[in-house]
Amino acid sequence: MDTLKIFIEQLINGISLGSVYALIALGYTMVYGIVKLINFAHGDILMVGAYTGFYVLSALTPTPWSLALAFLASMLVCGIVGIVIERFAYRPLRSAPRLNSLITAIAVSLFLQNLARVLPFVGPNPRPYPTMQTKTIPFGIFSVSNIQLIVIITSIVLMLILNYIISRTKMGKAMRAVSFDQHAASLMGISVNKIIMFTFALGSVLAAAGGILYATAYPQIEPTMGSMPGLKAFVAAVLGGIGSVPGAMIGGYVLGVAETLTKGFISSQYADAISFSILIVILLVKPTGIMGKNSRVKV
Repeated sequence: MDTLKIFIEQLINGISLGSVYALIALGYTMVYGIVKLINFAHGDILMVGAYTGFYVLSALTPTPWSLALAFLASMLVCGIVGIVIERFAYRPLRSAPRLNSLITAIAVSLFLQNLARVLPFVGPNPRPYPTMQTKTIPFGIFSVSNIQLIVIITSIVLMLILNYIISRTKMGKAMRAVSFDQHAASLMGISVNKIIMFTFALGSVLAAAGGILYATAYPQIEPTMGSMPGLKAFVAAVLGGIGSVPGAMIGGYVLGVAETLTKGFISSQYADAISFSILIVILLVKPTGIMGKNSRVKV
């Protein structure tokens, strides 16, 4: 009975962590699906979102309403940051070799980290994140904290909203058209620049939400806090099939559950190794990822 209880609680921990990975991975996969760019600065946008939420929550009493206000402020700031990065860092290199854009993405990531370190209102030292008081809610033989419920429910709601935007709205249809063929989409009257800018903004909004949820679950923030979650979210996107929105969600949950079960039943020292080993095994069996599709290149 105790083993079953521990397993269920670790599974819930994994779903909570996987929800955050899935949110961040969606930004990677949407940008790659449209401009074939791996935006390695995406994890640092998570950091910007976490710090924005930190200042909002520090000025208010941590309640569900102040948390909602922190989400709105963080999403707004990160959406603007995403648009600025796309406009001035990536757009001029759109027709350049992909290696140039990849190096630029790494440079933007380092720039954001070091900018945060030197800013007087951020600084290099870690800070405790203001969170609500943790309450445990019993469900039979196991229990769930209110923080875990907030993380899981918020992530699911945001992913459902994203799915609606992509599949049901005019902007979402334009995004799918641009991802399929940019040239043909522009001939049909779609503003490719506008769609790409919207995609960066949308991905940054999800990263902002992921940053607040991650900081709420693990209440400490610092300028480099986005590096490891960003890397693991990228692994989740590749695991699920880079360019596939459902794949990013599945990859995030698989990675989160695998990581927490490893910490709970084997050792926390092996958590990262086993997570990355799962990626290697999946790519050996199915190189395009879980939900990825093979593409044909005409020569």
